[in-house]
Amino acid sequence: MTNLMEQKPQKRFIGLTGNMWLYALGLMGINFAIGLVNSFQAEFFNKILEANLVAIAVIILVAKFVSIVADFVIGNLIDRANFKSGKMRPWILMSAFPLAVLTTLSFAFIPFGSSTGGTVGKYIYITVVMILWNVSMTMADIPVQGSLSFVANNANDTNNAAGMANTLRSISLASPGVFIMIMGLLVGPDEKGGVSWLTYLITAIVMSLLGLAFQLWMYFKGKEQYKSTASSGMSFKEMFMELKSNKMILIVFLTYMLGFGRNIGMGLAVQATCIFVREGVNMSFIGINEIWYGDQLSFIIGITSAISSMVTILLNPVINKKLGEKRYFITAGMYGFGVSLLFFLMYVLGPAPLRSLWAILVYQFFLGFAYGPNGYLPMVMTADIVDYQEWKTGKRTEGTQFAIMSMSNKLSNALSVSLGLLFIGAIGYSSDTYFSTPIEQISTYVTNDMQNRAWAIYFLIPGLCMLASSIVMFFYKIDAKTKKIMREELAARHAAENGEQSDDENSDDNGSDSVFGEPTGAAVLGENLDGTDAISAQEGAEEINQNSDEE
Repeated sequence: MTNLMEQKPQKRFIGLTGNMWLYALGLMGINFAIGLVNSFQAEFFNKILEANLVAIAVIILVAKFVSIVADFVIGNLIDRANFKSGKMRPWILMSAFPLAVLTTLSFAFIPFGSSTGGTVGKYIYITVVMILWNVSMTMADIPVQGSLSFVANNANDTNNAAGMANTLRSISLASPGVFIMIMGLLVGPDEKGGVSWLTYLITAIVMSLLGLAFQLWMYFKGKEQYKSTASSGMSFKEMFMELKSNKMILIVFLTYMLGFGRNIGMGLAVQATCIFVREGVNMSFIGINEIWYGDQLSFIIGITSAISSMVTILLNPVINKKLGEKRYFITAGMYGFGVSLLFFLMYVLGPAPLRSLWAILVYQFFLGFAYGPNGYLPMVMTADIVDYQEWKTGKRTEGTQFAIMSMSNKLSNALSVSLGLLFIGAIGYSSDTYFSTPIEQISTYVTNDMQNRAWAIYFLIPGLCMLASSIVMFFYKIDAKTKKIMREELAARHAAENGEQSDDENSDDNGSDSVFGEPTGAAVLGENLDGTDAISAQEGAEEINQNSDEE
């Protein structure tokens, strides 16, 4: 059951209320750390600490699976907790400092040495740091993403809040690569000619402090729109049963699992740059009289896809309003597969100009349009599923639903990063060998055959995964009509529940914890969206339930 707070008019900036902006900025904050670790952690361990790339991939996979268990535990704790300051906000505060500290420690250079004891200690250190970082990231990710269900009182506001959050999220994911490039100019390369450990450490400190600031801002300035008083915590068995019985959240889970390779390029940004731009790039065109190669150029491979995906990200709310989640997801997936297959064949079978850096930038630009919906649609769908399950069962379990989404995302990322690194290691690539090979002999190590195999991993697998994840979306049923009727019905229920509260209880709430956005549900309930009364909304709900059962 929910206690709705007193309605207060909210000022908007670019269509979003202050608290909707705080949600978007909070999500951006945690993704500074995620972008840095997912893109550069393996390279740091492989090149700076000289750990084996395949071993690193296995450790990352183990750490991700540990964080998946943490997803269930933390989601369960969130649903059972009853803090005065809200359901999600306390967890944002509790996770902010551990995430910042562990992100910094993940890029601390420790000279373990080459002895047996040093080697064992190195792998123990990497394992412990990666597991702790992934758990702290889970502890931050669930409440921040779960706050979306408290942000808005209608589908348009939810779409807009999720759209802005996804835009800022994409910026923060790309920021570490740009910052590393800038710091590399100031600090200079290491003795191998690539990014130094000091550059990595400074970047980790800056990204951690930025993330910490945005999380704390979200905690201290944000207010939850309504107060959840019911304890809806689940046991492990019940949480797995939720995934099994809730067909809509199962579809979200499957889109992540089948689409694991959509983001494989993020975890392989550095390795892909070393392979595809093997001889480096003469930087004299920007006034730097030297050749950059390896991790110094890690920003360049994904720069054009970032531009095109940003266009889609900015248009996500508009496109989604026009097409709906189901059609948008399927359209983007089919497009991504077609582009991926076409440009894979052009690179592998075409002449030298079609294998150049400039050709790769063109290929990535067109594929980038398919990446835009990846982070946006699951957030919107999960927020809708929270309402959908409350409508059907009477239980509202934000923690559980967003924990499942977070678990799905982490499992997908675990497969993406670890399998990507395993595949790259399997074709014979290692940063240590790459940087120890003289640049004039690099083509004898990074052969055309290695490039072709790496291109299949980096560019074809994402398209295949987009196709696979699109297929399950044909079974998604929460369309515009369903959302309209379920929100009217939920609003009617909330109005009735709110009317039953005692005068003392209402005076205690008195709007003191407003406002994660504008009032929701019953706060705007004198009329339904289409002018129908509660009885007609109930009839519509029963009709949809009947149709769903028949299907």
